[in-house]
Amino acid sequence: MTTGLGIFDTTVQESNLWLKDLMERLGTSDRHHAYSTLRAVLHVLRDRIGPANATHLGAQLPMLLRGLYYEGWHMSATPTKERHEAQFLARVRQELPRADEAEVRAAISAVFDLLAKKIDSGEAVKLAGVLPKELRGFWPAFIQEAARAKSAGAA
Repeated sequence: MTTGLGIFDTTVQESNLWLKDLMERLGTSDRHHAYSTLRAVLHVLRDRIGPANATHLGAQLPMLLRGLYYEGWHMSATPTKERHEAQFLARVRQELPRADEAEVRAAISAVFDLLAKKIDSGEAVKLAGVLPKELRGFWPAFIQEAARAKSAGAA
């Protein structure tokens, strides 16, 4: 089914590709689970990285996912202050109440891995770099290494 408007058809197709990729990373065939996971992790990340970085990330998302990303955002309440892994996990778990800690960890890693693949690599490195070191471990190793090298070069 098409909408008859190319830009809408394109964003639906791109968004479905993102969800399919995330479903594979999560090892599920449940599209709603992948959607809920993507929404939860993106919201917590968005709130943690501050308004400027959140806006740059939002610009990299397909239009349909951009709407999901900005849903309910209160820019004045950001950035949030999670500095430790347990705090970040707790925030994601609030958005995924049926998930246990292992599932939340897997969700964060899967979404960060998806972002590393789908957005500009420089943007992914920048996002990893603005997170506290304890939270960078959820990014794929190549992003962590690039963020570490970038911060070492800036010092």
